[in-house]
Amino acid sequence: MATKDYVKRGRSPKPAPIKAKASHKGKKTPSTSFPTKWAALAVILVCGLIVGLFFLSGTDVPETAPVTPAAIIVKPQPAKTNTNALPPKPEEKWRYIQELENKKVIVPALTPKQVIAENKPAKPYLLQCGAYHSQSQADERKATIAFQGLNSQIKISTNDKGTWYRVVLGPYKDKRLAMDDQNKLQKNGISPCAIWFWE
Repeated sequence: MATKDYVKRGRSPKPAPIKAKASHKGKKTPSTSFPTKWAALAVILVCGLIVGLFFLSGTDVPETAPVTPAAIIVKPQPAKTNTNALPPKPEEKWRYIQELENKKVIVPALTPKQVIAENKPAKPYLLQCGAYHSQSQADERKATIAFQGLNSQIKISTNDKGTWYRVVLGPYKDKRLAMDDQNKLQKNGISPCAIWFWE
């Protein structure tokens, strides 16, 4: 049996050498211009669009007939009446304007004593900062309030739940003064404090 040479058989033939392209430095390539058939198609599309708009608007396409100056006759057009127009606005006469112009307002004059009496509450206010069953707890709360520079007192009251020792500040003539002291105590960690009418 004859031996076969598989190595030579698998080799492909050598490719032909690539020829160098000739340079086109000396030659000018023709420039591509916009084709005339595309230009004609664009003009036809624009004309079709204009004609279509005339038909959509409901107006007739004007005929191109020669017009001579003698043929132009100006006819007076009748005045157009708008059926959707609103009637003229009626004049409205308001009575309250005249009434307000002629009305006089009488304000009773108050004396300074009356002004103070009107702004003064019927009862003075107090600031209560605790209610305790034992007097020692009330004394401790009174001492912590005294360290803040405020004067307090202990009021003793009894009810069906027993005897209460209430630590109160006041009386205050104005609620604003009681609120100022309440804010001062709250900033220093003494709370809750409630504002009540003095009893």
